[in-house]
Amino acid sequence: MSSFKLVYGKPFHLPVELEHKAVWVIKKLNMDWIVAGHKRLFELNEMEEFRAQAYENAKLYKKKTKRCHDKRIMLSKLKSQLSGPFEVTQVNPHGVVDVKDMKTGVTFKVNG
Repeated sequence: MSSFKLVYGKPFHLPVELEHKAVWVIKKLNMDWIVAGHKRLFELNEMEEFRAQAYENAKLYKKKTKRCHDKRIMLSKLKSQLSGPFEVTQVNPHGVVDVKDMKTGVTFKVNG
């Protein structure tokens, strides 16, 4: 009789870790560790490629959305302030565009 049973009145059992059970199952199935390691590396590389592709797709989506948004803002500014056909006469640095009104012939600058 153990001292634990004398003190607490029940037998003492050491906890069996799950790792030992997993190792026992692998040994029983005679699993090849090298093949399993290669398979795991392949899966990790595949996940990394998928993550990189998702990152690239998100970047392209943001770029296209920004371009579309900027184009809409520029068109709405032109429509809200002016009406009529226009001709772009000169494109200046920092996004400033010289526009000529076809009806009146007046040239003015637009922040585009």
